[in-house]
Amino acid sequence: MAVTVTDTAEGVTVTVRGEIDLAVAGRLRQALAHAVTRCETGAVVGLDLGSVTFCDCSGLNVLLRARRRARSERRSLAITAAARPVTRLLEATGTAALFGPTP
Repeated sequence: MAVTVTDTAEGVTVTVRGEIDLAVAGRLRQALAHAVTRCETGAVVGLDLGSVTFCDCSGLNVLLRARRRARSERRSLAITAAARPVTRLLEATGTAALFGPTP
């Protein structure tokens, strides 16, 4: 898995490539925590998951916890792009609507 964090006009974008599973969940958790901290109050942490080739429930757990943290710090966490493995997981778990842009 590769993760990049970039400042944008709307806030911060986190781009993830590769597989998200238990082996890399800790690294993703750290990157998202850093992005939320780096993002200004009221801004959006955008997640570009368009190049994710696999995502299991440990990855979903990281995303849900990052969303909760962002909301508690008055930021938004929104998925801006999602590859089919991510979309399938979010749809199967009924969590897709949680990652819209509004806090």
